[in-house]
Amino acid sequence: MENQNQPIKSRSNKTIYILSAVAVAIIATVLFLYLNNRKEYQAIVEELTEEKVILTEEFQSLALDYDSLHTNNDTLSLMLEQEREKISHLIEEIKTIKATNSSKIREYKKELSSLRQVMKSFVVQIDSLNRRNIELTKENKQYQRQYSKVQESYKKLEKQKEKLAEKIEIASQLETTNGEAVGLNSKGRSTKRARNVAKIKVCFMIMKNITASVGEKNVYMRIVRPDDALLLHSLDDVFTYEGEKINFSASRVIEYGGEDLDVCIFYQADSGELMAGTYTADLFSDGFNIGTVVFELK
Repeated sequence: MENQNQPIKSRSNKTIYILSAVAVAIIATVLFLYLNNRKEYQAIVEELTEEKVILTEEFQSLALDYDSLHTNNDTLSLMLEQEREKISHLIEEIKTIKATNSSKIREYKKELSSLRQVMKSFVVQIDSLNRRNIELTKENKQYQRQYSKVQESYKKLEKQKEKLAEKIEIASQLETTNGEAVGLNSKGRSTKRARNVAKIKVCFMIMKNITASVGEKNVYMRIVRPDDALLLHSLDDVFTYEGEKINFSASRVIEYGGEDLDVCIFYQADSGELMAGTYTADLFSDGFNIGTVVFELK
């Protein structure tokens, strides 16, 4: 009976050995495939990680390119700033995604390509604006030169106008001739003795002048004594000469018609006011000194 069971037990052990060998072979194969696939997976992960790093660097490089763009155009400046903020946000997003998220990586690559196209458009617009600004600057310089020439011409004309006005003013200035002065006593007779003079009479002729304005004019007279004191009756008797108010001794209103005109002006002397010596009578009209008469009293 034992001899009959021996072959059966031997066949059972043999089967176990075969099954064990097959199991070992399967496990070895599975392990080999696992390790091989793990290496391939690890290689893919490393490749995707490297791709993520490169993508991040490209976005950062693009950000620097955008930072290098400058324009004085307010609208373009605002659009550039918006693109810069967008890139900044995308860089932060890329840093947070997993390298194995290949679909997201592809999306960011497309976005990178789109942003590069947008930047090219900005470059073209900015270059166009810069060229136009250069042209406008040149035109502005030309206009400035032309304006400067016009200003110079205008200044020359103004100077010529001023000179002409001065000439006209000088030409229109009244002039006197045949001036003489005499002292009159209380009876109206001529006298040269200072103590007897009650009135000083100064006569002259205003010469013909077709450029002078015609009509009513004031003629002022200032008589200065030998001691340089001005003869006058009131400090309120003033007229304007060379921008200042100055006193006069006597005045008269005349009607000037542009032709020769004889004029006499009288100064009523106060008692004891006059002295012996040389007197000077200056005549004024229209703001000009139109003549001087020098006379003596004894």
